[in-house]
Amino acid sequence: MRFLRALPWVKATRPQWRYALRNGIAMCLALSIAYCLNFDEPYWAMTSAAVVSFPTVGGVISKSLGRIAGSLLGACAALIIAGHTLGDPWLMLFCLSAWLGICTWACAHFNNNVAYAFQLAGYTAAIIAFPVVNISETTQLWEMAQSRVCEVIVGILCGGTMMMILPSTSDGTALLTALKNMHARLLEHATLLLEPETSDAIRTAHENVIGQILTLNLLRIQAFWSHYRFRQQNPLLNYLLHQQLRMISVLSGLRRLTLNWPDAPPQTRQVMETLFSALAQPKIDFYTVARIIAPLAPASEQDYRHRAFWQRLVYFCRLHVAGSRWIARLEAASFNASWPIPHAPALARHTDNAEALWAGLRTFSTLILLGAWCISSQWDAGPAALTMAAIASVLYSVSASPFNSLSLLMRTLGLLSLFSFAVKFGLMVQISELWQFLLFLFPLLTTLQLLKLQMPRLAGLWGQLIVFMGSFIAITNPPVYDFADFLNDNLAKLIGVALTWLAFAVLRPGSDARKSHRHIRALRRRFVDQLSAHPARSENEFESLVYHHVSQLSHSKDATSRRWLLRWGVVLLNCSHVVWQLREWETRADPLAQVRDRCIGLLRNVMSERGVQHQRLGATLEELQHICDALAVHHQPAARELAAIVWRLWCALQQLELAPAAEVKPT
Repeated sequence: MRFLRALPWVKATRPQWRYALRNGIAMCLALSIAYCLNFDEPYWAMTSAAVVSFPTVGGVISKSLGRIAGSLLGACAALIIAGHTLGDPWLMLFCLSAWLGICTWACAHFNNNVAYAFQLAGYTAAIIAFPVVNISETTQLWEMAQSRVCEVIVGILCGGTMMMILPSTSDGTALLTALKNMHARLLEHATLLLEPETSDAIRTAHENVIGQILTLNLLRIQAFWSHYRFRQQNPLLNYLLHQQLRMISVLSGLRRLTLNWPDAPPQTRQVMETLFSALAQPKIDFYTVARIIAPLAPASEQDYRHRAFWQRLVYFCRLHVAGSRWIARLEAASFNASWPIPHAPALARHTDNAEALWAGLRTFSTLILLGAWCISSQWDAGPAALTMAAIASVLYSVSASPFNSLSLLMRTLGLLSLFSFAVKFGLMVQISELWQFLLFLFPLLTTLQLLKLQMPRLAGLWGQLIVFMGSFIAITNPPVYDFADFLNDNLAKLIGVALTWLAFAVLRPGSDARKSHRHIRALRRRFVDQLSAHPARSENEFESLVYHHVSQLSHSKDATSRRWLLRWGVVLLNCSHVVWQLREWETRADPLAQVRDRCIGLLRNVMSERGVQHQRLGATLEELQHICDALAVHHQPAARELAAIVWRLWCALQQLELAPAAEVKPT
């Protein structure tokens, strides 16, 4: 009985069955239609349906659009390159390798379906052009390009049709649930950040929260494509994401203030716990919040530390209460609902151009060397090796752990070689009708889809088995059963991936220490621009850009690199918020305006793109402390307000005393 319960068909839930049946039917339907339309390699339609098998409508739409655009672009590139280089395999190899290198470089500059479109544009050209290296008729080239694009479109249409027949969870529901969960998670994170101890667990939790908020942006994109309502509310969704990032920044600033506040009121922790419990209530109002935090109000106007903490705490409460109200409005909104929303741009991102160029060069070099060997040896299966090497080089150029991904792909291809041999020469040679083969294929695909959902640790393996199964079984029209060609092609695919792994080992991606150094330098360069009179990026754009930089090393095993990237990001964000507040701070007293300008000038002197000037940093901290003490006893209220702002700047910069000196590069 226990054995029966462990079977994937028995323990599968209804959503899992819906997902597995939808994708299995879509793949079989795509194969059948492509076979009926007399495409020469109909298994590409089945592969296309497998690739767009997302659990949500928005994911299917965005992936399908990227796949269609990439296939058309790749087919056009293949026609242009191969059409002008037929009869000259060396020139064709050089041009196709250059095109794939350009696509590898371009996909690193984008994300989501745009990056996927560039990846597909690269290896679609390889799939079409490499097999025609020995032909001389352009008609065959056109027919092959036309067939590949049509097969891709057939697979996408079948996947979309089955998504409409067996729909899954709404993207909007998933997005709203994730927004509410993150809003509650911020309160848990606030409790953790206000602990007096500093540990790796706090830094890891901070990185995880940042990564989860940035992941919400992917859900926003999927909801944008799946539902008219969320396309209408896209500005509000962008605004909410920026507000959640701002709350992270405010919490990190509050942590710096509490760590540098030796005489904090004894009831602070108790009041904060009561506050966070109240903010977790769905219908909390700011008047209730004001009564809770009233005991923490500063008693002395000259205590600028207390005043700074109080102002940021009130700001955080306002952000959280406003965010709760906006999420409630979004849940209850009708199709035509609209509200006046503050402008919030899309989340900014940064591309490590040096790493992107290195990835493009690696792809170009891999294909040139492999192609030179195939041409020199006149290997018949060389196009298969080149095609698989192109796919692996482009796909895993942006992977966080390319060696693990390539090793998994090698294991997948080895298993598929054994499996496809048994299926092709044990089953397919005995049947003559497609429907007989579908009786075997459909239960197999459905089971693999269930296993992918039920075994998360092996989801990558099951997913690759599903995607690459068609190309290994090679269901052609008419069928071909040549054992020598079958063995040669499978061996070529394994060699193509193995040589790609070797290329990644020789032309290794940059170390995490060097990536961290480049990210930190880019952050400092952007921060120096923030200090100018007219910065290129707004406060929200710079904030989202900093968090994007921090998230780039979230999976790194180099703890030191991750720690310093996060530390620099937090410091520069806290300083930038102070700078923007100083810009907005106005007073009629000219001496106070000069003090404000002096503080920004001190920040320019101590910070540059190359790093921190430690000699100037110590003098700057002493001068900022002197300014705070002098302003605290000033007779004007504006001066005491300025003292609190300057104290926040002191707390942010004080963390850089342990930073490496300027011009020190990682080993």
